[in-house]
Amino acid sequence: MNDTVNYDAIVVGAGHAGVEAGLALARMGLSTLVLSITLDNVGYLACNPSIGGTAKGHLVREVDALGGEMGVAADKTLTQLRMLNRSKGAAVQSLRAQVDKYKYHEYMKRTLERQPRLHLRQGEAAEILYDGDRVTGVRTVYKMTYLAPVVVLACGVYLKSTIIVGDVMEDKGPVCFNRANHLSDSLRGMGIELRRFKTGTPARIKGSTVDFSALEVQEGDDDIYSFSALSKKVNAKKRRCYLGYTNEDTHAVIRDNLSLSPKYSGLIHGTGARYCPSIEDKIVRFADKSRHQFFLEPEGDGTEEMYVQGISTSLPAFVQNDMYRSIRGFEHVEIMRDAYAIEYDCINPLELYPTLMHKKYKGLFFAGQINGTSGYEEAAAQGIVAGINGALYLRNREPMVLTRDNSYIGVLIDDLVTVGTDEPYRMMTSRAEFRLSLRQDNADLRLTPIGEKVGLVTKKRRKAYEKKLAELVKAREQMNKSYTPLELQPLFEAYGEPLPKSGLTLASVARRAFATPRILNEYLHAFDGIDSAATEQAFIEIKYEGYLARAEKARAEQKRLENASLSPDTDYREISGLRLEAAEKLNRVKPLSIGQASRISGVTPSDVNVLIINLKK
Repeated sequence: MNDTVNYDAIVVGAGHAGVEAGLALARMGLSTLVLSITLDNVGYLACNPSIGGTAKGHLVREVDALGGEMGVAADKTLTQLRMLNRSKGAAVQSLRAQVDKYKYHEYMKRTLERQPRLHLRQGEAAEILYDGDRVTGVRTVYKMTYLAPVVVLACGVYLKSTIIVGDVMEDKGPVCFNRANHLSDSLRGMGIELRRFKTGTPARIKGSTVDFSALEVQEGDDDIYSFSALSKKVNAKKRRCYLGYTNEDTHAVIRDNLSLSPKYSGLIHGTGARYCPSIEDKIVRFADKSRHQFFLEPEGDGTEEMYVQGISTSLPAFVQNDMYRSIRGFEHVEIMRDAYAIEYDCINPLELYPTLMHKKYKGLFFAGQINGTSGYEEAAAQGIVAGINGALYLRNREPMVLTRDNSYIGVLIDDLVTVGTDEPYRMMTSRAEFRLSLRQDNADLRLTPIGEKVGLVTKKRRKAYEKKLAELVKAREQMNKSYTPLELQPLFEAYGEPLPKSGLTLASVARRAFATPRILNEYLHAFDGIDSAATEQAFIEIKYEGYLARAEKARAEQKRLENASLSPDTDYREISGLRLEAAEKLNRVKPLSIGQASRISGVTPSDVNVLIINLKK
């Protein structure tokens, strides 16, 4: 009888981070165990039934460009698709999909089951095994030992998690799944710092008990988009979402019962997400507002459950009933699942390298909400990075470090490992200083070559990439085509523009305020037969070429600083001229470059100059 099994790599957790990490490791040729506390939560959407959104859509496209699965899964299971921020600049436009959460889970579980070299196993990891400064495997609560030189912890919000509703606290994970009871103690025993964070989710209500005539319909877009370069066409079912508002009666119910809210009664101690506040927080912090908007979203085709985005709460169940029924259209609503808050353990990401490997333990990687982030997309992004770097580490190859100037994933990880986070971290476009260059439309051009270099990009994805490049060349060539005043007349008259006396290139027309790819094609047939994604990208390059040129200069300076390497073994207390505070911060983070050092809180420009001078010695 053998209670020990050997693998090349082990992934603990099969949420969005664990799925991407496991697939990356297996697809790069490693025998990989994915260990999940329950196989019923593989790729499970425990909160909102959607993928993407502002900045998050960028992350999904980037995961896809590297060879990940989230974009493919979303395309195959979506029920509605919208391009957010259409009226704003290209840098902040993001794709968002409503998906069938049950079909999404089924798709991800099947994908893991069918992946060669990947072994999916139900079980709770209780202990991390290590020898000195190297990880060697994990031991489960059932006393099975799994050995591997690479372990990725992608535990989500399951570490000693507690669900809280009113004054009731239950030791459970999301949606009342079992929690991970023992792994936190193992991590503490290894000297790894743990913090306590909090998040929450709204109630799920029965759709047939809602008066939809009292709500505003939110239709999806008619245009066809996709998250994945591998999706030829996305057939989005036109499931409707709805927009509604709370009112003074709703707020009165909440105010009258604030003392019963676990946050205000002192039961909740974890730090919550700044950008996803509970309805109690909204009422207290924005007391002058007479209403707050929410969105009603279908959970899937096979259920009546609907998700009330914007009204998360941890008030007692009986208060939730009164609160929801005070809303117009919800007068007779039935709650199917109560809203709740959840507290959980997570690590301090300052203990990680940009590869997501722990600084004290070789071969031990962390990804997802265990690193203090929030969101499916942020988790998937970390998962694929941890998986890729786990495989590269095992093969003694150069690690993949994504940077702030080449990806949102690079921004996300740099923020975590350089600045850290004291609350659940959410990706936003405002966090990316090079966001005009890091658009969702060019994610494949930025990252697919990197994914191919590390060995994760398939022939099919490479073919899609090459086709996009060829189409982009055609679209760029069209921008140089000239049109006579006679050819331009219908277009300029339609938009009240004075007709030019001489001909114009398509690029000159594209720079005009009224111009869009659709308009140029409608009046000038400018892009007939050319792929719409390539057309959009060529148009953006022309429209914003001045801004892009300035951004490129800033990127070049950033790259110069990033290329100035620092040794992780440096003792900054020994560098003459460096302030004590700076030396302490630098010794804690152990930056790998001058650029990373410059972003550490407490490190001044003068300190950076000292580091640069020291490098030249």
